[in-house]
Amino acid sequence: MALSNVEAILTGGLIWTGPGSAFSGPDAPTAIAIGGGTVVAVGTDALVTSLAGPGVRRIDLGGRRVVPGLIDNHTHFIDGGFELAGVQLRDAATPEEFARRIGDFATEHPDRWVSGGQWDHELWGGALPHHDWIDSLTSGTPVFVQRLDGHMGLANSRTLELAGVTEDSPDPDGGMIVRDPDGRPTGVLKDAAMGLAFAAMPERSEAELDGSLHAASEHAVARGVTMITDMGSWANLATYRRAHSRGDLPVRVYSVVPLASWERLAEYVEREGRGDERLFWGDGKAYVDGSLGSTTAWFYDPYDDEPGTAGLIVTDTAELVSDIAGADAAGLQVIVHAIGTRANDWLLDTFAAARAANGPRDRHFRIEHAQHLRSETIGRIADEDVIASMQPYHAIDDGRWAGKRIGEERTKGTYAFRSLLDAGARLTFGSDWTVAPLDPLAGIHAAVTRATLDGANPDGWVPEQKIGVAEALTAYTVANAHASYLDGRLGRLEPGYLADLVVLSDDILGLDPRRLGTARVDLTMVNGEVVFQREDGP
Repeated sequence: MALSNVEAILTGGLIWTGPGSAFSGPDAPTAIAIGGGTVVAVGTDALVTSLAGPGVRRIDLGGRRVVPGLIDNHTHFIDGGFELAGVQLRDAATPEEFARRIGDFATEHPDRWVSGGQWDHELWGGALPHHDWIDSLTSGTPVFVQRLDGHMGLANSRTLELAGVTEDSPDPDGGMIVRDPDGRPTGVLKDAAMGLAFAAMPERSEAELDGSLHAASEHAVARGVTMITDMGSWANLATYRRAHSRGDLPVRVYSVVPLASWERLAEYVEREGRGDERLFWGDGKAYVDGSLGSTTAWFYDPYDDEPGTAGLIVTDTAELVSDIAGADAAGLQVIVHAIGTRANDWLLDTFAAARAANGPRDRHFRIEHAQHLRSETIGRIADEDVIASMQPYHAIDDGRWAGKRIGEERTKGTYAFRSLLDAGARLTFGSDWTVAPLDPLAGIHAAVTRATLDGANPDGWVPEQKIGVAEALTAYTVANAHASYLDGRLGRLEPGYLADLVVLSDDILGLDPRRLGTARVDLTMVNGEVVFQREDGP
């Protein structure tokens, strides 16, 4: 019997409803009915077709795989929109190519800062870039281009001048001005020192922010991303609210602001609430350390290739302890970046102290990256119900060179997906876009194969940490919904859940893992509405 609330049906496919769903066989659902922005029914073609009236939209899946909407749990989303229009340096494999692209961009856009970049000095052997490489090519155009991890950037001489950075400038707390032997700045600024360049850059206008959100959203839905967590700012939150008020927010957004502003956030929540299921807030992010690629992640022992340092603490620890405890006491979610082994252990101790001081509640503490872990740390993350918010693409990227940074023994606890799941920890996945591509299918491929980008590890880098496709999908769906307090509403394709879904060109649950990279997104739905459809898709 047809149901009046059914607005669309998708039939003739393979529906993965979430963990525990049959992949194939007589028990695997083949069709789904949607209405009012939610899933109405999932089952056989005959069942779902019987629920559809004459005016219902019908989509023939043609055997394609359908999965819940893919959630990216860690992005720099509006920055990503800007990066799409900036200079592209990620694959610049030589210093000459790096410099040429920057010079060409400066010539083409003489009235703009040259920003973006996402360069990787490991592609040309590991030598850090220098402002001398680009000064003659950029003339008076200011340049500040960041490494792909976002923890250091290169300024040309014009930017150093605007920022007031000279050989007499002290290193800021939590940062480093890289210098030549004679003390002159090379142009490379690490972690907190990047703030010197950022302070000299013009503020983005509302129109620029709105345009970047639009570009980022189109980029996301074409890759099956139906919700993002944005590690952003108050300006970003205002941008999302403007778009939402216009009905122009195609993805769901969990908007994160700096943890240091938690008192302002607590007042904001009291006054404005926490938003709705399309746009919501109530969490703050902070940093313990830097990154492995910039040798600023905080370890117990020095780096093998830079023995003069064991990394940086990029936030005053007394302030961070106070902010975590205060935000937690105010009922806000606390999200903190920790990469090195010592940073992760310090953060777990700080979470435990806040938990003891503020008492039990459903707090969902999150460690962003949880990248390098000791075995005892993995057990603590599970036992203390802390969310490990990780980015699998980083494993196949960093795996090219991580060994020279920290050696074979320490890499055994790097991106420890399998060990975390086996310990019973909550594992969630994201991209860290623009540090890595905004592409969950690429992330799934990385988590399942751990085959590094240079082709040197076809059977997987630290292969004992591989996981299965269904486990990776869970980390991009159900687990991410929990991390954002959307249990029971998002992450599954079951009656009553929000109708966010993705139609894939291939059955990734049945593919040879080595072929996962061939799958593509054919259709994306958010709240039962098609927000992306490939021209040759269903």
